[in-house]
Amino acid sequence: MSDEREYPDRPWVGIGVVLFRGDEVLLVQRGKPPRVGSWSLPGGAQHLGETTQMAARRELLEETGLQAGPLILADVIDAISLDARGQPRYHYTIIDYCAHWHAGEAKPGDDVAAVAWAGPRQLAAYQLTKAALDVISLSRQRLAELTK
Repeated sequence: MSDEREYPDRPWVGIGVVLFRGDEVLLVQRGKPPRVGSWSLPGGAQHLGETTQMAARRELLEETGLQAGPLILADVIDAISLDARGQPRYHYTIIDYCAHWHAGEAKPGDDVAAVAWAGPRQLAAYQLTKAALDVISLSRQRLAELTK
């Protein structure tokens, strides 16, 4: 199997973290392909021998310097980017976890250009994908259910 992420011969397992501090959600500006410069949720590829929760915590710490409390499964998303010929240029199966902020000060690291905490009314300014907005909304619901 190829280890190339662009034009892969299999989907890559990606891990995302929807991290909340109060009513704000943590966003990262991508510094590498795909979608360089766009805002999204922190995350990255799972490593061989690493559980999905280990990967979520590692990626969050590497990209933002932050630590999360208990992780709750939020959603699983198929992210497939096609090229002009309709061929899969990138294909990720993304496992998103949600959690509350536990420790650390947000700062860009690893392959992230910038980090931001955004409240619900500020999200539109970051031009997030529909999938990211949906998983943020779903994560708010899942975490709220736990505190009932």
